[in-house]
Order: sequence, then structure tokens, then C-alpha cells
Amino acid sequence: MFNDIGSLELITLVVLAVLVFGPEKLPKVIQDISRTIRKIREFSDSAKQDIRQELGPEFKDFEFQDLNPKTFIRKQLQNDDLGLDEIRESLDLKKDIQQLADPSIANDPSYRSPAAASPPPAAAASGPVGLEKKTPQSAAERPPYDLDAT
Repeated sequence: MFNDIGSLELITLVVLAVLVFGPEKLPKVIQDISRTIRKIREFSDSAKQDIRQELGPEFKDFEFQDLNPKTFIRKQLQNDDLGLDEIRESLDLKKDIQQLADPSIANDPSYRSPAAASPPPAAAASGPVGLEKKTPQSAAERPPYDLDAT
């Protein structure tokens, strides 16, 4: 419960409690506080039990920690039913940037560029002068990619 309170903070709280309540009233105040905390815990445990009973047997493995958004998302991402690993791999920009910076990677057979997955667009057969579609340049024709310029 108080995992993040250090020894210096604990000593400060004890000294402040002695100064505020006095050494005579301090034991009674501690008993009252511990009784109140015990009642709050009992109330929350009974409320949790009532909720579990009302939900029924189909929610017997329900945990209240799952209501925390971080815990819920972490638990859902452990089950890769949505194919998130494939999406992450397809959005790996490091390989694309390295390929642009180092043309020798373009000759690597294990590297598959996202642009290679789709065919290049066809040039316009007819249209206004100067507005024809240009075919994309090959890796050898492209100017070198400058990481410092971006």
C-alpha cells in the first residue's frame, strides 16, 4: 500500500503526527484510522463480491484490475488475434530509410520494399502537355538520400 514512501517520509509523518495530536491522543487516533481503513476494505470486498454474484457464472474469471485501461490494452495485445505483428513489420520504416540511404540494400534479396509489392502506375497515354505521369525512377537512378538534409 505504501510502497513508494521512503524512510525519511515515514519519519516525517510520525513526527508531524506526534506534534499535531500529542503523545497522549496518538494511540487512539491510530486505532481509529486503522478501524476506518479496515471498514473501507470490508466494504470494497463485499461490493466486489456482490458484483461478481450479479454478473453470473460466465464472468467468474473477471478481474477488477482489467478495468484499468493500461492493463486491459496490455492483456489484449498479448493475444495477437488481430495480426498486429504483421502490421508492425509492414510499417518498419527503418528498413526503408536504410534502403534509401544505402543503395546496396536494394540488391539484398531478403529486403522487400513496400513499393515492390504494388506495380508502378502506367504513364498517361494522352493528356495535356507537361502533365503526363512520370514513371518512378529505379534505385540506381535516384539521387542519394541525405539523412542530414531531412
